[in-house]
Amino acid sequence: QVQLVESGGGLVQAGGSLRLSCAVSGRIFRINDMGWYRQAPGKQRELVAAINSGGNRNYAESVKGRFTISRDNAKNTVFLQMNSLKPEDTAIYYCNYHVSGSSFYYWGQGTQVTVSL
Repeated sequence: QVQLVESGGGLVQAGGSLRLSCAVSGRIFRINDMGWYRQAPGKQRELVAAINSGGNRNYAESVKGRFTISRDNAKNTVFLQMNSLKPEDTAIYYCNYHVSGSSFYYWGQGTQVTVSL
């Protein structure tokens, strides 16, 4: 079994920054993908950013240049640095862990990010 524990959400004014962390524990596979998704009220969950075990990253167009995803493989932790936050970034952010090449996906409990004007 795999457990994901997120931290770092909160309330911030527009233009501010937050850093999310997600620690993965349990049965860890060396080759994996980690990422962040978000879901705003009334909207579908969407990919924000992802990074694989080789360090390759991809971002949603709406966050390119503002958000940075990184990972610490030794600590099985993934981070999302969010700068220049906008009200439209308000959502619940979910950490995701995927065993590459498999159908095994795991999710964190979600952390609320609220950006005020």
